[in-house]
Amino acid sequence: MRAAQVSKLEGPESVEIVDIPEPSSSGDGVVIDVHAAGVAFPDVLMSRGLYQIKPELPFVVGGEVAGVVRSAPEDAHVRPGDRVVALTLLGNALAEVAVLPKEMVFALPDNVSLEAGAGVLFNDLTVHFCLRNRGRLAEGETVLVHGAAGGIGTSTLRMARALGAGRVIAVVSTEEKVQVARDNGATDVVLAESWLAAVKELTEQRGVDVVLDPVGGDRFTDSVRALASGGRLLVVGFTGGDIPTVKVNRLLLKNVEVVGAGWGEWVRTHPGYLAEQWAEVAPLLASGAIAAPRPELYPLERAAEAVASLENRTAKGKVVVTLR
Repeated sequence: MRAAQVSKLEGPESVEIVDIPEPSSSGDGVVIDVHAAGVAFPDVLMSRGLYQIKPELPFVVGGEVAGVVRSAPEDAHVRPGDRVVALTLLGNALAEVAVLPKEMVFALPDNVSLEAGAGVLFNDLTVHFCLRNRGRLAEGETVLVHGAAGGIGTSTLRMARALGAGRVIAVVSTEEKVQVARDNGATDVVLAESWLAAVKELTEQRGVDVVLDPVGGDRFTDSVRALASGGRLLVVGFTGGDIPTVKVNRLLLKNVEVVGAGWGEWVRTHPGYLAEQWAEVAPLLASGAIAAPRPELYPLERAAEAVASLENRTAKGKVVVTLR
């Protein structure tokens, strides 16, 4: 089968299309003919050997797939021919065939294409975890998201209103990305250059209830300043490069929180949590309450370019690689 593989830790440009054997199944895994696969920022870090988890070389990139079931165990909740999405979490997604445990495979609603489905699980379930579990989003609250034109950002814009937010403010880096944020459901869009002043004006100096931050870096302190009394700043990642610190007196003075939101670690330590999430998210996708993502599509031959778009921050929305 064809696959996008990293054999040397030199960044996204080291992603190569190779022929490798199909993964074997002992009969207890779900075999999926992969039509599309999603990539995310951890793929960038792993391609440089900078992620906390370091797979053995060579490895296949990507963390999620969408495709059609070829075979499944008798006790699985999916059957041959079913359209499904599935999580590989770290690696082994950008290949023509995947074999995964049944608890990592989920039936895809009929109204969501396989290409869009490949962009659902990793980002949408991360955001669901952030807003529901860690952010404790309450009905009518205001959510602000940094990097709003990226994968996590557009997922937040698509999902926040369905999960109870009354207002969703998008922070984007360029004028070109303003429309991307609006198309994905932002009620307000501000540019990163002067975002704090703009948000204070939009909220009549009150601030926001939840900040979802996958960027980190030099925006972090201003994100604390942007919180209303009792607000929560969700630390999701550091695509900006630098890992920031916080002076805890700021938390005391405003009664605000900085909250770690590591979805992957939560999934690893809470068996059954993925199924709980999908049981809530899938009906929202099926009903249209949450719009399907509009991924930025790359053919497998351009997989290196797809991963690079996350590093150079040119990606607009979720990045998905098509294999069939």
